Amino acid sequence: MVTNGIEQLSSETHLNKLKGNVALLCHSASVDRNFNHSVLILKKLIGSRLVKIFGPQHGFVTDVQDNMIETKDFIHPYFKVPVHSLYGETRIPTDEMLKDVDTLVVDLQDVGTRVYTYISTLTLAMEKCAQLGIKIVVLDRPNPVGGEILEGTILEEGFKSFVGRYPMPQRHAMTMGEVGHFAKNNFGIDLDYDVVAMQGWKREMMWGECELPWVNPSPNLPTPVGALTFVGTVLFEGTKLSEGRGTTRSLEVIGHPDIEPFEFVEYLSSKISGDESYVFRPVTFHPMFQKHGGQTCGGVHIHPLDWKTFRPWRVSQMLCKEFRNFLGDKFLWQDAAYEYEYDKLAIDLINGTSSIRQWVERDGSLEDLLELEMKGYDAYQSMRDNALLY
Repeated sequence: MVTNGIEQLSSETHLNKLKGNVALLCHSASVDRNFNHSVLILKKLIGSRLVKIFGPQHGFVTDVQDNMIETKDFIHPYFKVPVHSLYGETRIPTDEMLKDVDTLVVDLQDVGTRVYTYISTLTLAMEKCAQLGIKIVVLDRPNPVGGEILEGTILEEGFKSFVGRYPMPQRHAMTMGEVGHFAKNNFGIDLDYDVVAMQGWKREMMWGECELPWVNPSPNLPTPVGALTFVGTVLFEGTKLSEGRGTTRSLEVIGHPDIEPFEFVEYLSSKISGDESYVFRPVTFHPMFQKHGGQTCGGVHIHPLDWKTFRPWRVSQMLCKEFRNFLGDKFLWQDAAYEYEYDKLAIDLINGTSSIRQWVERDGSLEDLLELEMKGYDAYQSMRDNALLY
């Protein structure tokens, strides 16, 4: 059984890490195993010293669906403290927001994927707090997709954005607390930084082994399975295929109005050498909003069968290539702005490189994909090693 950071905080040793006035960066998934919210727990522990709340993308209450849909600051009607949005007019806390704050506590449930913006929110806050002499304490939580397996291309310098600030692979195999150490140790953030570590978590653990409740950390990840498939299926945000937003199984189902699902799955069986770690199930779905909203789509539902051996990034890249081959001219890359970037394709920002898109466009082999994926892993591993806590 895993005990997460918020559950460790009540010890005197950890409470002493919280100096002076405290702000809490959190969201709806910031709960203990009994579903008590971190704001309530922290108020009980430190009372009026909790002076402000910050919320990441999707908002403090995790109700905002899509990227580039901002949330506003407000005074919380129950807690009677300001709630500042770090996905609104700014993604970096301002001097005014941090006025009278001595310690920023961060309690966010991440999902272990580089493009998931909570690690960018953490590291931007670290840089700002370093300038102002404010301490940061991360209340650590499990990486739902484990702490050992790496997947995806390393972010290249020219593709930095809010969905990727550092040279790490898509599946980075660190906890939130470790990401902070990674940034501090390797990128010169001179900050008073501490982590309230978990008890009982081991690097090989997947979410189901942690014996903790799942509360969706963003509106479109309602299940732990979605957090695993997201490692790969997030790439479909960079296409004009539906990744299931507007359905109850977002980022597990992928499709298009011009696909007959049984025909497509039969086609895939001749193109992708499957294994026993997952199944492509033919599926028909009807998004209520977002891409192809109001239309019926055919495609696949990705069912992981073995969390330890399933490789969602590789499977999704192969799937993307075959969607393109199957649809021909009807397959399109997303050309709209993505996370406040206007001059690069979303798919390249998500992959952290243009090389994977080019691999898709030339109908490259699995061997070529794996070669592209592994570039830079040795350097990343050495940078990551000095950040690991478990």
